[in-house]
Amino acid sequence: MTKKDAPPRWDRKMQQRLARGEAAALGELYDRFASLVHGLAHRVLGDDRAADGVTREVFAHVWENPEAYDPKQGPLRSWVATLTHRLAVQRLRATETAALAQDGSGSTEELERKVRRASVAARADYIVTSMPTPLRAALELAYFQRRDYRQTAADLGVTEDEARRRLRLGLQLLSTAHDTGSGGAR
Repeated sequence: MTKKDAPPRWDRKMQQRLARGEAAALGELYDRFASLVHGLAHRVLGDDRAADGVTREVFAHVWENPEAYDPKQGPLRSWVATLTHRLAVQRLRATETAALAQDGSGSTEELERKVRRASVAARADYIVTSMPTPLRAALELAYFQRRDYRQTAADLGVTEDEARRRLRLGLQLLSTAHDTGSGGAR
Protein backbone atom coordinates (compact mmCIF):
# COMPACT_ATOMS: atom_id res chain seq x y z
CA MET A 1 0.00 0.00 0.00
CA THR A 2 1.47 3.33 -1.00
CA LYS A 3 1.44 6.33 1.28
CA LYS A 4 -1.27 7.87 -0.90
CA ASP A 5 -3.45 4.75 -0.41
CA ALA A 6 -2.89 4.58 3.36
CA PRO A 7 -6.07 4.93 5.39
CA PRO A 8 -6.52 8.27 7.11
CA ARG A 9 -4.83 8.55 10.47
CA TRP A 10 -8.15 9.31 12.16
CA ASP A 11 -9.60 5.99 10.95
CA ARG A 12 -6.67 3.97 12.30
CA LYS A 13 -6.61 5.83 15.61
CA MET A 14 -10.37 5.45 16.02
CA GLN A 15 -10.16 1.71 15.48
CA GLN A 16 -7.36 1.45 18.03
CA ARG A 17 -9.31 3.50 20.57
CA LEU A 18 -12.43 1.37 20.07
CA ALA A 19 -10.37 -1.81 20.43
CA ARG A 20 -9.11 -0.49 23.77
CA GLY A 21 -12.72 0.02 24.85
CA GLU A 22 -12.65 3.84 25.04
CA ALA A 23 -16.24 4.93 25.47
CA ALA A 24 -15.27 8.46 24.39
CA ALA A 25 -14.20 7.03 21.03
CA LEU A 26 -17.64 5.55 20.50
CA GLY A 27 -19.18 8.93 21.31
CA GLU A 28 -16.88 10.66 18.84
CA LEU A 29 -17.66 8.08 16.18
CA TYR A 30 -21.38 8.49 16.84
CA ASP A 31 -21.14 12.28 16.58
CA ARG A 32 -19.35 11.96 13.27
CA PHE A 33 -21.44 9.26 11.60
CA ALA A 34 -24.87 9.10 13.27
CA SER A 35 -26.59 11.28 10.68
CA LEU A 36 -25.07 9.23 7.86
CA VAL A 37 -26.13 5.95 9.47
CA HIS A 38 -29.65 7.10 10.30
CA GLY A 39 -30.11 8.68 6.87
CA LEU A 40 -29.04 5.54 5.00
CA ALA A 41 -31.16 3.30 7.22
CA HIS A 42 -34.16 5.58 6.78
CA ARG A 43 -33.66 5.61 3.02
CA VAL A 44 -33.78 1.80 2.93
CA LEU A 45 -36.54 1.30 5.50
CA GLY A 46 -38.68 4.42 5.08
CA ASP A 47 -39.39 4.50 8.81
CA ASP A 48 -37.80 6.60 11.57
CA ARG A 49 -38.31 4.03 14.33
CA ALA A 50 -36.76 1.25 12.25
CA ALA A 51 -33.89 3.56 11.24
CA ASP A 52 -33.31 4.35 14.93
CA GLY A 53 -33.08 0.62 15.61
CA VAL A 54 -30.59 0.06 12.80
CA THR A 55 -28.55 3.03 14.02
CA ARG A 56 -28.31 1.44 17.48
CA GLU A 57 -27.39 -1.92 15.92
CA VAL A 58 -24.64 -0.38 13.81
CA PHE A 59 -22.95 1.40 16.69
CA ALA A 60 -23.37 -1.62 18.97
CA HIS A 61 -21.71 -3.78 16.31
CA VAL A 62 -18.85 -1.31 15.90
CA TRP A 63 -18.37 -1.17 19.69
CA GLU A 64 -18.43 -4.96 20.09
CA ASN A 65 -16.39 -5.74 16.95
CA PRO A 66 -13.89 -2.94 16.25
CA GLU A 67 -11.50 -5.48 14.75
CA ALA A 68 -14.02 -6.16 11.98
CA TYR A 69 -12.94 -2.90 10.34
CA ASP A 70 -9.79 -3.27 8.24
CA PRO A 71 -8.26 0.16 7.50
CA LYS A 72 -6.49 -1.35 4.48
CA GLN A 73 -9.86 -2.01 2.84
CA GLY A 74 -10.96 1.63 2.81
CA PRO A 75 -12.21 4.49 4.94
CA LEU A 76 -14.06 3.92 8.19
CA ARG A 77 -16.94 5.98 6.79
CA SER A 78 -17.40 3.51 3.92
CA TRP A 79 -17.24 0.53 6.26
CA VAL A 80 -19.87 2.05 8.55
CA ALA A 81 -22.08 2.87 5.55
CA THR A 82 -21.75 -0.68 4.20
CA LEU A 83 -22.57 -2.13 7.62
CA THR A 84 -25.60 0.17 7.86
CA HIS A 85 -26.79 -0.84 4.43
CA ARG A 86 -26.43 -4.55 5.19
CA LEU A 87 -28.29 -4.32 8.51
CA ALA A 88 -31.05 -2.13 7.06
CA VAL A 89 -31.59 -4.52 4.14
CA GLN A 90 -31.69 -7.48 6.55
CA ARG A 91 -34.31 -5.69 8.63
CA LEU A 92 -36.33 -4.76 5.53
CA ARG A 93 -36.28 -8.35 4.31
CA ALA A 94 -37.29 -9.68 7.72
CA THR A 95 -40.11 -7.16 8.09
CA GLU A 96 -41.42 -7.64 4.58
CA THR A 97 -41.13 -11.43 4.77
CA ALA A 98 -43.14 -11.42 8.01
CA ALA A 99 -45.78 -9.19 6.40
CA LEU A 100 -45.83 -11.45 3.35
CA ALA A 101 -46.34 -14.53 5.53
CA GLN A 102 -49.07 -12.82 7.53
CA ASP A 103 -50.99 -11.30 4.61
CA GLY A 104 -50.35 -13.91 2.00
CA SER A 105 -50.43 -11.08 -0.55
CA GLY A 106 -47.44 -10.27 -2.69
CA SER A 107 -44.55 -12.46 -3.69
CA THR A 108 -40.91 -12.97 -2.91
CA GLU A 109 -40.11 -11.42 -6.30
CA GLU A 110 -41.93 -8.23 -5.25
CA LEU A 111 -40.03 -8.27 -1.97
CA GLU A 112 -36.69 -8.57 -3.76
CA ARG A 113 -37.63 -5.75 -6.16
CA LYS A 114 -38.49 -3.55 -3.18
CA VAL A 115 -35.20 -4.41 -1.47
CA ARG A 116 -33.24 -3.69 -4.66
CA ARG A 117 -34.97 -0.33 -5.15
CA ALA A 118 -34.30 0.66 -1.55
CA SER A 119 -30.68 -0.49 -1.81
CA VAL A 120 -30.03 1.45 -5.00
CA ALA A 121 -31.67 4.58 -3.57
CA ALA A 122 -29.61 4.37 -0.38
CA ARG A 123 -26.40 3.80 -2.32
CA ALA A 124 -27.18 6.75 -4.61
CA ASP A 125 -27.75 8.96 -1.56
CA TYR A 126 -24.44 7.85 -0.10
CA ILE A 127 -22.61 8.47 -3.38
CA VAL A 128 -24.03 11.97 -3.70
CA THR A 129 -23.22 12.94 -0.10
CA SER A 130 -19.72 11.48 -0.42
CA MET A 131 -18.75 13.03 -3.74
CA PRO A 132 -16.57 16.14 -3.81
CA THR A 133 -18.44 19.43 -3.46
CA PRO A 134 -17.72 20.65 -7.03
CA LEU A 135 -19.31 17.51 -8.53
CA ARG A 136 -22.27 17.60 -6.14
CA ALA A 137 -22.87 21.31 -6.83
CA ALA A 138 -22.92 20.73 -10.59
CA LEU A 139 -25.35 17.80 -10.27
CA GLU A 140 -27.62 19.73 -7.92
CA LEU A 141 -27.80 22.65 -10.35
CA ALA A 142 -28.53 20.34 -13.27
CA TYR A 143 -31.08 18.19 -11.45
CA PHE A 144 -32.89 20.43 -8.98
CA GLN A 145 -32.67 23.72 -10.87
CA ARG A 146 -32.86 22.16 -14.34
CA ARG A 147 -29.71 23.91 -15.56
CA ASP A 148 -27.91 22.73 -18.68
CA TYR A 149 -24.11 22.55 -18.72
CA ARG A 150 -23.78 26.14 -20.02
CA GLN A 151 -25.97 27.55 -17.23
CA THR A 152 -24.19 25.32 -14.70
CA ALA A 153 -20.82 26.66 -15.88
CA ALA A 154 -22.03 30.26 -15.51
CA ASP A 155 -23.54 29.60 -12.06
CA LEU A 156 -20.37 27.90 -10.82
CA GLY A 157 -17.96 30.31 -12.52
CA VAL A 158 -16.17 27.57 -14.45
CA THR A 159 -15.64 26.85 -18.13
CA GLU A 160 -18.27 24.94 -20.07
CA ASP A 161 -15.79 22.09 -20.53
CA GLU A 162 -15.25 21.92 -16.77
CA ALA A 163 -19.01 21.93 -16.13
CA ARG A 164 -19.47 19.07 -18.61
CA ARG A 165 -16.60 17.16 -17.00
CA ARG A 166 -18.11 17.58 -13.53
CA LEU A 167 -21.56 16.54 -14.67
CA ARG A 168 -20.23 13.53 -16.58
CA LEU A 169 -18.11 12.35 -13.66
CA GLY A 170 -20.92 12.89 -11.17
CA LEU A 171 -23.33 10.91 -13.34
CA GLN A 172 -20.76 8.14 -13.81
CA LEU A 173 -20.41 7.88 -10.04
CA LEU A 174 -24.18 7.79 -9.63
CA SER A 175 -24.51 5.07 -12.24
CA THR A 176 -22.53 2.75 -9.98
CA ALA A 177 -25.40 2.83 -7.47
CA HIS A 178 -27.38 0.49 -9.67
CA ASP A 179 -24.43 -1.68 -10.69
CA THR A 180 -23.58 -2.66 -7.12
CA GLY A 181 -26.87 -1.99 -5.36
CA SER A 182 -27.78 -5.65 -4.98
CA GLY A 183 -24.21 -6.77 -4.26
CA GLY A 184 -23.83 -4.50 -1.26
CA ALA A 185 -26.71 -6.12 0.58
CA ARG A 186 -24.81 -9.27 1.38
